[in-house]
Amino acid sequence: MIMKNQQILIEAQEILNQFSFAFNSLTLNPESFPKIVQLIIDQRENGGKIITTGMGKAGIAMRKFSSTLCSFGFPSIYLHPGEASHGDLGLITTNDILFVASTSGKTREILEVIDLSRNIKIKSIIGITSHADSPIREKVNLLIDMGVIKEAGHLHLAPTTSILIIIGLMDCIALTAAKQINITKDYYGKFHHGGYLGSIARSDTEIY
Repeated sequence: MIMKNQQILIEAQEILNQFSFAFNSLTLNPESFPKIVQLIIDQRENGGKIITTGMGKAGIAMRKFSSTLCSFGFPSIYLHPGEASHGDLGLITTNDILFVASTSGKTREILEVIDLSRNIKIKSIIGITSHADSPIREKVNLLIDMGVIKEAGHLHLAPTTSILIIIGLMDCIALTAAKQINITKDYYGKFHHGGYLGSIARSDTEIY
């Protein structure tokens, strides 16, 4: 039993090491990344929405991105790519921007959302992808390159490392934009009334 427990710990630590390696290998594009952050800021000022989309696990990550943006006062909503062509595309206007995440960049529903959004003349589309042959690369206005991703685990199939990278990159965008316009703890508290964070945001207590 002791040997089995040790092996479990070794394998789990190796997975954590793979996650750490993936993050340490990330490089932000010095031209496109500042433009993307500025787009987020501009949307708050001009009243446009920040729409996010992704299929499967990437969709969950992008839903989290929308939630984080809203907590800083950047109006955002998640669009399910499967529902987009069945009427939900109606939430898009020409004053909006769209964040599209897909590791492979080959998911049919995702490519459809991009094309349909372009038909509506959406202001800008930002793609997040990894594969070098991803069709997304040629369809978007700005690109966030995740780099070469190797999923964790013995199968290297389940979306794990890629989803953590998406979440990390999106959090980086949201936090940087919030810092640039000097979002304060008091302002954050206006959108986060409930729970522990709500009480902390309305006090002078530091969060650790």
